[in-house]
Amino acid sequence: MADSATTSALDAGALRASLLQFSPKDANTLYAHYINKFTHGGIFVPTTRDFEMGAEVIVALSLPQRTERFALGGHVAWVTPAKAPHGRSQGVGIAFEDDHKSNAVREAIVEILGDLLHSGRGTQTF
Repeated sequence: MADSATTSALDAGALRASLLQFSPKDANTLYAHYINKFTHGGIFVPTTRDFEMGAEVIVALSLPQRTERFALGGHVAWVTPAKAPHGRSQGVGIAFEDDHKSNAVREAIVEILGDLLHSGRGTQTF
């Protein structure tokens, strides 16, 4: 049986392995990474790390025009490999969970993006 220090170290290692961070600098960058086609919203996070489809992750997300930092649960809904066509960045698309925190963040994102959501401009998503 593992002692509590070993278990905590394993839990911390697993948490680090599933943690992604993303801080878009402005509304245009947020627009390019926001995924409004997922039922509960989502975000594309550029990363060179390998993730399996469906893997559970935590995204530490900062939003432009906001001082808070959010920790949102989600799962990997797609993977964009290195050297993807059309200039798309390597990374993962994270679908947000259906919970109060994720819904509040999605509403904040929609408020920040405003008319950009209907601009039809290209994004890192689909």
